[in-house]
Amino acid sequence: MENNNSNMHNNSVDEINIRELFQTIWKGKITIFGITLLSSILAVLFSLSLPNIYQSEAILSPVGAEVGSKKNSNIGGLASLAGINLSSQPVGNSIKAMEKVRTLSFFEDYILPNIFLPNLMAVDSWDPDTNKISYNEKDYNEKTKTWNEIPSAQESYDEFKDIMSFTQDYDTGFVSVSVRHQSPHIAKDWVDLIVNQINYFFRMNDKKEANLSIDFLNMQISQTSYTEIKQVIAQLLQNKVQQLTLIEANEFYVFSYLDPPAAMEDREEPNRVSICFLGFIFGVLLGLLIVITRQYIYTKENY
Repeated sequence: MENNNSNMHNNSVDEINIRELFQTIWKGKITIFGITLLSSILAVLFSLSLPNIYQSEAILSPVGAEVGSKKNSNIGGLASLAGINLSSQPVGNSIKAMEKVRTLSFFEDYILPNIFLPNLMAVDSWDPDTNKISYNEKDYNEKTKTWNEIPSAQESYDEFKDIMSFTQDYDTGFVSVSVRHQSPHIAKDWVDLIVNQINYFFRMNDKKEANLSIDFLNMQISQTSYTEIKQVIAQLLQNKVQQLTLIEANEFYVFSYLDPPAAMEDREEPNRVSICFLGFIFGVLLGLLIVITRQYIYTKENY
């Protein structure tokens, strides 16, 4: 019997507390409305102050990395006679490219010399009607073509890393490269630049190695008198010449376009609707917190 009375008392207290809470909220509705309205207006103004950011993306397909390894395997038996081990294959260029493209050295040597630095470090706004970029005068004076303080290569690299993405889908093997910028045309151009330069880097690197190998093998074949070794070296030379031919012939050496980049018409960010909605929710919660806290303080002072 006492337990029933106790439960009824607790339920009654809970009902009173909930009723008082709603009464407090209702009394403070003007405060809640005012704070919500102010927060919503600030969120709208903030969202409108943010520049539109466009993203250009390309889907890349790695170019036949296994061709060379198949050719090497065909002459592996003969090469073993000469004491040459071809069993261990090097890491494919596409795998190495995934790491190379993110390095400071690649940015300094292949990206930085091929971009207009103010487009990376000093953009203020982009006019879609004239396709003209305005620059922040605190950083770069467009009229005199001078910097107030020239950004270092590492500062530029840090900024470029923030707007560039280079990822691989390990299920399909396809690679995605994207760039975000206020100008969709610059975003597209820079995606093209990254792909072209990574192809160029590995083409030149492999071409140099192939030429050095050919020079070395020619020297070795002229110095040996063993027929078996000459046969091995001759096939190695043939392999290197074929490799050199492929290096020169392929327009896309490491990656080819599965889906080329485009200058997008729709912005990637900011999501102004989400910003305004979050501003509204924040205003409601802040208003409730202020009203309930004020009532709690008032109640405490009167007891």
